[in-house]
Amino acid sequence: MARRRSGVHPYIPNSVPEVQEEMLREIGAGNIEELYATIPERLRLKREMNLPKPLLSEVELKKHVEAVLSRNETCREYLSFLGGGCWQHDVPAVCDEINQRSEFLTAYAGEPFEDHGRFQALFEYESLMGELLDMDVVNVPTYDGAQAASTSIRMASRITGRSHILVSETLSPDKLLVIRNYCQSDLNIEPVTRCPMTGRVDLKDLKRKVSGRTAAVYFENPSYLGCVEDQGKKISDLIHRAGGLSVVGVDPISLGVMAPPSHYGADIVCGDIQPLGIHMHFGGGHGGFIATRDEERFVREYPSRLFGIEETAVEGEYGFGDVLYERTSFADRDKSKEFVGTAAALWGITAAVYLSLMGPKGMQEIGKTIMQKSQYAAKRLSEIHGLSLVFPEAVFFKEFVVDFNKTGKSVKSINAALLREKIFGGVDLSGQFPEMGQAALFCITEIHTKEDIDRLAESLKKSLDRSSKTRVVKKGR
Repeated sequence: MARRRSGVHPYIPNSVPEVQEEMLREIGAGNIEELYATIPERLRLKREMNLPKPLLSEVELKKHVEAVLSRNETCREYLSFLGGGCWQHDVPAVCDEINQRSEFLTAYAGEPFEDHGRFQALFEYESLMGELLDMDVVNVPTYDGAQAASTSIRMASRITGRSHILVSETLSPDKLLVIRNYCQSDLNIEPVTRCPMTGRVDLKDLKRKVSGRTAAVYFENPSYLGCVEDQGKKISDLIHRAGGLSVVGVDPISLGVMAPPSHYGADIVCGDIQPLGIHMHFGGGHGGFIATRDEERFVREYPSRLFGIEETAVEGEYGFGDVLYERTSFADRDKSKEFVGTAAALWGITAAVYLSLMGPKGMQEIGKTIMQKSQYAAKRLSEIHGLSLVFPEAVFFKEFVVDFNKTGKSVKSINAALLREKIFGGVDLSGQFPEMGQAALFCITEIHTKEDIDRLAESLKKSLDRSSKTRVVKKGR
């Protein structure tokens, strides 16, 4: 076997010296260093990069990657009660079957010269989401729910010509960071406090902060902390009287049992389609949706792609294509509403398959199932000595916050004990919401059985009983 030349890598085709020389001659450069002439010397790395040697065979590479992956502890081997923005829901096999088809697999956005089957699939997705949300216009999915919320807020600012934004303080701190980063150049983000017993928006604080300069109020239903917001109409009325817009983030899988935000005054609805037939993919299975009424003032402010249906030159024939393409950064880079790059259109097609499979009755059934199981879980955990719900008067859908302060243990140590039982406990909120002390967000979905919930409760009880006995023994000594 011929010896491989130094510096030539099998996965970097332009690393072959002869190819490099030919490319340099074509562009009129003497060497590769000339390509970096504009980069200051002080910023250049002068030594070899500290990297392992390349794996030069496919067999070696496959073994290495499989060894790395084998160290993961996943929700296949462990029982998981994690949520907080990425949830474990059932994924029907047909969802994976369809989104792996070659004509869809690279459907990150879709271009005019590509097959119209992809355009139709995304049009069907938009139509199904529009029916679920009871809204007229839905975008091709963008990066994730956090980015969809950020874009929705910027849309509201452009529509109203205002720069003051009010957001519920129950948002995920990570999502709030994305929103602040997205809006920091010219928008002022101000939090609205929550009711300590229900987790709902504090209407008195909202009334104090809404003014004629407020572009929008953004809240979520259910919230990141799991609480259902039953004051949506009052919140929307408050901001509408001030001339602003109501922007609501929603979990789409809840809409089989909960009224969509459009029914209580939302002007812009957004969220993440991850619950709709999409695996968690280690936190990467996300797609953000935005929905509005079919009014020009809203539609013209979408930065993302919208696919519509139109008659063709052939009578009785229809085609699918972009709506107001000139809005997008594809059409006008520097003067567009916002820059839109890689989207998550493949997940939109997947969500369309899921919604088609479920239908209205299926969405209602799954919503009821989740609510029943989460209520049972909250009851079981509240019966454990030392545990209680942080929001005792809250209505919740699939997530709820458990108070561990009376146990004398940290959520971190409790989760470590659960991990030894092959259970992923709730999301530790002690760092995100320090005012709650030791509290954790637990998630229950349709995949959890009664036996799973009972196993969690018994494992928690055993862990807390063991620590209590340990403290008694130490005290006696």
